[in-house]
Amino acid sequence: MDFSQVALNQGLAFLAWSTGLVVIVLSVFLIKLFIDLSKLSKNLTETTKILNAELKPTLEAVNETLTTVNDLVKSTDRGFDNAKNALEALLSKTKLLSSTILGGFLKGFASVMALLSKK
Repeated sequence: MDFSQVALNQGLAFLAWSTGLVVIVLSVFLIKLFIDLSKLSKNLTETTKILNAELKPTLEAVNETLTTVNDLVKSTDRGFDNAKNALEALLSKTKLLSSTILGGFLKGFASVMALLSKK
């Protein structure tokens, strides 16, 4: 065998050993990754169960509160509409009364001015 054949055999042996070592190291990291992913999925499942158990009553309470607030706002709105209608009625009567008084005052003032201007 000549020297180049020996060097080639040693290079191929080194390549085989280093490839095997890299495959072993990658396998260890992949196994660790799969174990961690398994733990993560178990924790996510437990968290989801806890959220489902706790979130449903909370959402029901929020829904009940929103219904109560909505009813309160509706009753307040009705009361405000009643007050608005009463105020509008009062203002329309006041406007009618003031226009009547002002019209009478102007007629009276015109009559007085006509009497004073005749003399």
